[in-house]
Amino acid sequence: MALTETPMQAERAQTIFEKSKPGRRAGALPPAEVPEKPLAELIPEKLLRTEPPRLPEIAEPEIVRHYNRLSRRNFDLDSGFYPLGSCTMKHNPRLNERVAALPGNARLHPAQDPRRAQGALELMWLLQASLSEICGLPHVSLQPSAGSHGELAGLLLTRAYHADRGEERTKVLAPDTSHGTNPASVTMAGYEVVKVATNERGGVEMDDLRAKIDENPDAVACLMLTNPNTLGVFDENIAEIASLIHAACGTLYYDGANLNAVMGRSRPGDMGFDIVHVNLHKSFSQPHGGGGPGAGPIAVSDRIEPYLPRPQVVRREGSNGHGPSFVLDHERPKSIGRLRGFQGNFGVFVRSVAYILSLGGDGLSEASDTAVLNANYLKVRLAEGRAGERLPIAFDRHCMHEFVLSGKPMKRELGLATLDLAKRLLDFGFHPPTVYFPLLVDEALMVEPTETETKESLDAFAEAVERILAEAEEDPDLAKNAPYTTPVRRLDEVRATRNPVVRQQL
Repeated sequence: MALTETPMQAERAQTIFEKSKPGRRAGALPPAEVPEKPLAELIPEKLLRTEPPRLPEIAEPEIVRHYNRLSRRNFDLDSGFYPLGSCTMKHNPRLNERVAALPGNARLHPAQDPRRAQGALELMWLLQASLSEICGLPHVSLQPSAGSHGELAGLLLTRAYHADRGEERTKVLAPDTSHGTNPASVTMAGYEVVKVATNERGGVEMDDLRAKIDENPDAVACLMLTNPNTLGVFDENIAEIASLIHAACGTLYYDGANLNAVMGRSRPGDMGFDIVHVNLHKSFSQPHGGGGPGAGPIAVSDRIEPYLPRPQVVRREGSNGHGPSFVLDHERPKSIGRLRGFQGNFGVFVRSVAYILSLGGDGLSEASDTAVLNANYLKVRLAEGRAGERLPIAFDRHCMHEFVLSGKPMKRELGLATLDLAKRLLDFGFHPPTVYFPLLVDEALMVEPTETETKESLDAFAEAVERILAEAEEDPDLAKNAPYTTPVRRLDEVRATRNPVVRQQL
């Protein structure tokens, strides 16, 4: 091992297939005590494999070690501060994990007869009611399984709404600060994206919005908006924005990725939004990252309700002394149909209900208050010293849950790119903030501390940034060649993008 390498760097990561050896097993099944039948009698012949699957053959201790090593090669929230902007990487209470792991929750089969899954349906109905109250909209569907899935659902609902009115609208407006999935979802739904500019305060440029609507009001299907937006600022013109869109008979869609900033303080429905998606895996205690599982329920206004996905969880009042029951309502003639198999990621629903009930309304408000307080405190700390000179705030006003710095002066004066600073932060034990987004900020660094971080963590992060900038004044190559302590050193990201290795050669 070279002196400059850590033990984990020296150990080349191997896939489970590379560790496979013929004949090794993690266990052995006992002989069958029932008569065996030919597979062709149990499975249609056209579905049978012509040869066995090539699965790894490995002993149980090596399986445990393999996945344990893999887990330690990742940075995770249990290891340190994770200020990834617009991702709300906050601590997920272990109590909610225990509730989700209870056998009645974890082992419930998705094909169970609804009459024998009343507890699960009641929990889903309660989550619908809770999200309805939080969002200020009367109807909720739990089917979408991610924020981007919720976006697509909202756009499909918009299309169904306009089609039912005999209209064929083609354009969806989206600010240039919108999350990258917004324009992607617009394209998937068959619409054209029309970009709306940002004003000097970080909100929607109203003159540009009016001009884009006035070009052809009958073509405007929807405006997709995040409030607070990805600059971390609350749009002060939201009431006028809603009025303009509704006057054009469009729908107003709320990207709920930043809902953690306003829970219990303001509601999208009260602002005039027709459709909201909620990231349960951000604001409501579902661990996320690495591809899931997640959930992106949608809340909608009365005029959008007929088109919600089916089935819906509905409460039916009892009779003859019986209490209420819960059913899956499939009779929805104007519905956009199913968005996924079964009813959604139930374990996510359990965690979210546990989180909402344990905090209550006052607790949710306090969580958002603390998230905003932490963001403003860290913003002020980073406005001091070298960071204030080399990493100025992009839109220097009271922020909500996150804020954006610009590394343009740092790059000009020190030759350090935002990516260099981000990589060097890993050596100080911090996950980097989101980099190069939003696109309208040069060398952007988006920071979201969340409500579960202590003042000491925020101070330590600010001090680490100060130290990195100080050392860069003497030796900028330190940051340019970082990280040094991670399991894998800096990768050639351009090459990885152009020539990705996505298949294991067996």
